[in-house]
Amino acid sequence: MKQNQKASGQFWANNSQLLIPLIAILLLVIFNLFRDPSFFSVGITTNNNGDPVLQGNLIAILNGASELVILSMGMTLVTAASGGQDISVGALAAIAGSVFVKVLKSGGAISPLTVIGGFVMCCLVAMLFGAFNGSLVSIFNIQPMIATLILFTCGRSIAYWINGGATPTVSSPIISAIGSFIPGIPIPTPILIVILMAVLFALLFRFTTLGLYIQTVGINQGAARLNGINSVGIKLLSFVLLGACCAVAGVISVSRLSLINHETLLINIEMDAILAVAIGGNSLGGGKFRMLGSVIGAYAIQALTITLYAMKVPSTDVKAYKAVVIIILVVIGSPVVKEAFDRFRKNLRGSRPVHTGKEAS
Repeated sequence: MKQNQKASGQFWANNSQLLIPLIAILLLVIFNLFRDPSFFSVGITTNNNGDPVLQGNLIAILNGASELVILSMGMTLVTAASGGQDISVGALAAIAGSVFVKVLKSGGAISPLTVIGGFVMCCLVAMLFGAFNGSLVSIFNIQPMIATLILFTCGRSIAYWINGGATPTVSSPIISAIGSFIPGIPIPTPILIVILMAVLFALLFRFTTLGLYIQTVGINQGAARLNGINSVGIKLLSFVLLGACCAVAGVISVSRLSLINHETLLINIEMDAILAVAIGGNSLGGGKFRMLGSVIGAYAIQALTITLYAMKVPSTDVKAYKAVVIIILVVIGSPVVKEAFDRFRKNLRGSRPVHTGKEAS
């Protein structure tokens, strides 16, 4: 019996972090099922190219959240390692998108090789800017939100300069396939890219000790240093990986519209990325993290957005409604509420009668 209680307690400890985002998703599912049972229906339609593709609110949620999910993955690493957040991810994605378009436009006809070259170049640039942010945080010990405020302020201006202030289009079947559907595959390409990124991170954590090192540095940097862990390098690497995530998100966003607009590309997405990490049960003060929680949190935010639009809520009011719901979720997931719930659960368990077996005699 004691072993069962111990196993139950261990299961709770391992999975309680995912409780808040899962409850958020569950409540949205129940609400939409009562409001409109057909909300989650998925059908097959034909796109402009004559290919069969999936459609429906569920597909819209999974597809629309792709950039946010990818950025939330990188934001989770930065938050865990540095105990702070990067507020420049939207601006950095705009820079990466501008570099991507610049390479595509400079190569004449857009070919697969040009697209690959553009992607590699924008990744290198974004990772370089990520290293700049990481250097300010890890070497100069500047608080992450202040350090990344620099790029948040000037990043979109840099994106503007890259293409000379223009908003060039990059119409191409390859670009359209990246932003929408690959011919013959009914699943939106951004969803497939998210799956690929998740697999890459899973392999990274499976075959390296990066995840453990990030958590160790985030929990106690001094202890990590005494154990031979290069805390400066770990923090720097987390920002570089976030830069790569910004590049992928920027390419997806550019490919959706087949153009680059430095002013509107993923505008304000940094706030949603931070909220996804928080809703996912990860401590914004660093340390232990669970990337799956951030991913679920990102989908919860997108599901809320699609739900509000389905309810015909004006676009100007959507942010206000989202703010109210997100505040509730963050408060429920706060350490104070968690500790109160844990005390209640322990008291409830302690108040149960203990059966010794003597009653039967």
